[in-house]
Amino acid sequence: MRIVIASGKGGTGKTLVATNMAFSLVSKGIQLLDCDVEEPNDHLFLPFENPLTEHVTALVPEIINVKCSGCGLCASRCMYNALSVIKGKVMLFSDLCHSCGGCIIYCPFQAIEQGEKAIGRIIMGSSQGIDLVAGILNIKSVQAPELIKEVLQKANVKKTVLVDAPPGTSCSAVAAVSGADFCLLVTEPTPYGLHDLKLAVEMTQKLGVPIGVIINKSDSNLSRTEQYCLQHNLPILLQIPYDLKIAKVYAEGGLISRELPGYQQSFRDVLGDIERMSDNA
Repeated sequence: MRIVIASGKGGTGKTLVATNMAFSLVSKGIQLLDCDVEEPNDHLFLPFENPLTEHVTALVPEIINVKCSGCGLCASRCMYNALSVIKGKVMLFSDLCHSCGGCIIYCPFQAIEQGEKAIGRIIMGSSQGIDLVAGILNIKSVQAPELIKEVLQKANVKKTVLVDAPPGTSCSAVAAVSGADFCLLVTEPTPYGLHDLKLAVEMTQKLGVPIGVIINKSDSNLSRTEQYCLQHNLPILLQIPYDLKIAKVYAEGGLISRELPGYQQSFRDVLGDIERMSDNA
């Protein structure tokens, strides 16, 4: 089972949930994929042991000048303005290229060939019994979705796989959530949190991925976020209280499921609820 931990906005506690849930489920055989490739930080709480690094490349066009007529068809077809024709010569802005390969297909003179460029790297290792994989996007690279897909290829189908997704509802988040068995949406009981939760719910519904909600920094009052979940039949699988003890453990790079009583079982119960919901679907 592949469970994605996502959020409509940054700062809601997505990494807190991903790392503590992974630690709580070690006995089940767990793998954690950090797909927040622009700012991966699961390793700050679960340090790598004996990591291996794999470099990732993506397609980039190579112009064969002796074949190029300077017609400009490639530039006109590029949705990302990565190609431009100046005085009959094609110029490539590789930092803008999204590796779609359209220019190669549309060139009538076969003047464009497939090359490659480095977009990032994947670090693989273990941490406290957890199979940990993290993608790290190169600075200036715009191809986060491509790197995320490569990280997802490392998923071990024999294990319960947790995916720490990028925040928001951009192409990167869609790449991480697509094809998942379940999505945990982490939110907070604030107007901003609710606004972006609604966007994330819409995204997962369009992708056809079943969802549950975890409310972080919760208090004893019935929030608008809880009301929204109740009105739309969204199961709230866990509420993590607004607690100074939690903030202190997290700020020091610790795990609440290891250092505070009760949380390890709470995260195990979340998985149990997900499995029951999946069996009844």
